[in-house]
Amino acid sequence: MTIDVKQIGEKVQKESAVLDRVRGEIKKVIIGQEYLIERLLIGLLCNNHVLIEGVPGLAKTLSVTTLAQSVQASFRRIQFTPDLLPADLIGTLIYNPQSGNFSTKKGPIFANIILADEINRAPAKVQSALLEAMQERQVTIGEESHKLEEPFMVLATQNPIEQEGTYPLPEAQVDRFMFKLKITYPKKGEEKKILQRMARSNPGLKAEAVLEPADILRLRNLTDEIYMDEKVEDYIVDVVQATREPSDYGLNIGDLIQYGASPRATIYLTMASRAHALLQGRGYVTPQDVKAIGMDVLRHRVIITYEAEAEEKTSEDVVSVIFDNVAVP
Repeated sequence: MTIDVKQIGEKVQKESAVLDRVRGEIKKVIIGQEYLIERLLIGLLCNNHVLIEGVPGLAKTLSVTTLAQSVQASFRRIQFTPDLLPADLIGTLIYNPQSGNFSTKKGPIFANIILADEINRAPAKVQSALLEAMQERQVTIGEESHKLEEPFMVLATQNPIEQEGTYPLPEAQVDRFMFKLKITYPKKGEEKKILQRMARSNPGLKAEAVLEPADILRLRNLTDEIYMDEKVEDYIVDVVQATREPSDYGLNIGDLIQYGASPRATIYLTMASRAHALLQGRGYVTPQDVKAIGMDVLRHRVIITYEAEAEEKTSEDVVSVIFDNVAVP
């Protein structure tokens, strides 16, 4: 197994230059937001979707746009509104009176990277149409199913401060996203750099495309090869099990948890830990990779009770207690 790990490590070192170029292009435009950029890249490597929560003006849209520019991929930004219809998203059939036939008009969902802006402003039918496309990677228009091209990645945003006129995503639908990210304000030094770079009528900043779809597929295959020791696998299972049966791990937080994380959390935590190791330039996963990525995978999968809310506890508090107390290999 040592030889295999060594070979994987050599591949990782070779591919690190590609990922560094992508990061470099993104940093031409985006100042700070290392956390967001890293998670977006992990979502891309794991072939999964990301939900981003943050107040307006934190470069959520700009980060996604810049990522799309650095990849040779098509990009669509869809502004979700209460009057949006499923057909506005996936497309519809158009009748041609001259020929008497219907032709398919594809919607904006037919792109490689989708930015679903303010997803919680759209009604349930539209949210369901998007989430079905995310899960099945195909859409049905009329009687015909259409495959979505790879890579296909949905990056959805929601605003935490304006809840009037919104349709919050049900927990079962939020579970389809690999990550739920919470974006915070930049540091003082970063904000000054933002001022110097962006405070002009036309900043003229753009990332160059350095990653092709073939590169993404190759990097995804490498991510799957990243070595994970059985002890780390057991640690991931223990962490997820602790969200369901905390008393088995000596944790007195059972009355705070209504529902624990699903097996999907175990799968995503494993995949994301491998991708995190790859971004750190390693061919093997450590427990620190699991800890680094764990909150983003679990914060929207652990459903707390009314008692927890009364005590002003959040799902993040519960997940933190679990990571602090479950034995690390």
